[in-house]
Amino acid sequence: MGDAHRPVLLRRTRGRLANPAGAPDAIVGWVRAGFPAVRTGLFGFTAYLAVLGTGGAVLVGLPGAYVLARYEFRGRETIRSLTVVPFVLPAIMVAVGFTAMFGTHGALNDLLGVVGLHLTVAFDLPLVVAALTFYNAPLVTRFVVAAADTVDARAVETARTLGAPRWRAFLDVVAPQLLPTFLAAVLLVFVFDFMAFPIVLALGGLQLATVEVWIYSLVSNLDLTEAASLAVLEAAITLTLTYVYLRYERGGGAGTASATVERVPLVGPPSAGRLLAAAYALVALVLYVGPLASMIAESLTRAGSLSTANYAFLLAQQLGSGGTRPTVAVSNSLVFAVGAVAIAVPMGVSVAVVTSDKGRLRRLAGALLMAPLAVSGVVTGIGLLQGLVFGVDVLGYHLSVTGPVAIVAAHAVAGYPFVVRNVAPLLARVEGDLVAAARTLGAGPARAFRDVTLPLVAPGVVAGAAFAFAVSVGEFNATIVLARDGATYTMPIALERYLSNPSIGPYLGPAAAMGTVLLVVTAASFVVVERLGGRWEG
Repeated sequence: MGDAHRPVLLRRTRGRLANPAGAPDAIVGWVRAGFPAVRTGLFGFTAYLAVLGTGGAVLVGLPGAYVLARYEFRGRETIRSLTVVPFVLPAIMVAVGFTAMFGTHGALNDLLGVVGLHLTVAFDLPLVVAALTFYNAPLVTRFVVAAADTVDARAVETARTLGAPRWRAFLDVVAPQLLPTFLAAVLLVFVFDFMAFPIVLALGGLQLATVEVWIYSLVSNLDLTEAASLAVLEAAITLTLTYVYLRYERGGGAGTASATVERVPLVGPPSAGRLLAAAYALVALVLYVGPLASMIAESLTRAGSLSTANYAFLLAQQLGSGGTRPTVAVSNSLVFAVGAVAIAVPMGVSVAVVTSDKGRLRRLAGALLMAPLAVSGVVTGIGLLQGLVFGVDVLGYHLSVTGPVAIVAAHAVAGYPFVVRNVAPLLARVEGDLVAAARTLGAGPARAFRDVTLPLVAPGVVAGAAFAFAVSVGEFNATIVLARDGATYTMPIALERYLSNPSIGPYLGPAAAMGTVLLVVTAASFVVVERLGGRWEG
């Protein structure tokens, strides 16, 4: 990792990595209770940042849920499908987009400069919170809208008939049905924000160090003992919160309304709801469209004019001090993604089958096998680094694997839960009589699964594979721990290497170009997911 191509914020604080006194002000002390050098203030600041990110997601996500649940308009289903964005857009690419939009010389300041204004939000807490909101607000929207679709319109009409005003009917009938799903969404967003890494690393550096960023800094300094200690504590916290989330998830959104609440046309006489929809559209335009459009525009700009020089740079120049070319990063991303899919699909289908039967033990096994959703990629990377990469002694032999194999394994671990989530709902709808009929005709379990069950769940398998592919292409957390040289860099790692100047220096153009390439690849995966009916169930 050449310091000349590290983000400047990290370079400025590089000397503080081994010095506890150089940690952020929020780090107030050390606790040595079974784990060496555990920083209580570090966890407190991480929770504080997660609370801010969750609050932003709720503030932006709930109005979006109201608009989608209340109004009918052209393109509604397309907008609703876009709420899957958090699962297909690489976080480091989002960081590039926010830098191009809100940086010192970003698109927003270019617009404000016309009227003599200047806004400085780059590489500070507000920008990190805004990026976390970008990522997780659609999750709140998706959960709440799905729960709203299960609200029984007849119960609402009964409350109105009995004299309840609209707001009272909402509080007494609708809100109690939405609350469990809403709380589940809030918990899940908090867990994701607690584990946020690429966005904080790229937009905040060690000045806004969270547990994830600090673990990575320790790994960079080969202080694996303390890094593992922090990783274990973080995993314990996120797994506990995920368990609580699963309890709330089972309490909401499970019903099916006999008559859903009818949506009203969005176009009509002015009203408070329609004004809210207009305001939300403006916020969504700035928060969602702005960063991605700014990144694309930055990739096509050089010295204030349209140019393809940034893409030419990707083809002609070396990437950082590692000596690899951007074309190698692109090919690595695609090859690793194919390998990850080849592992994740059989894993995901097997887990879905094993946990499909009812029973407490089956549910417990299913929860444990879905743990990768609640364990960060950095923690996964450390586990693979100390195990597969450094090697283990078995019967007198030292066994280890190369970097690419470990990276593919990490990507498969990150992707297979999405295969499970796409296959399991379809598997639950397979009629047992069909399988039983095949068995009575002499087919064994494997033959019955291949000829009867698999064709029925095939759309979920393919959609899950597309999810796994997109997750692998954008995976950053584990890859940055495991990629030891330029030969194993992927597109997200290339983006991180180009982010060398927080004031939008000369490397942002190539980073934006690489981000645009990454956007095209993930967008293609997203289209495949939606065409094949891919969905996030809970």
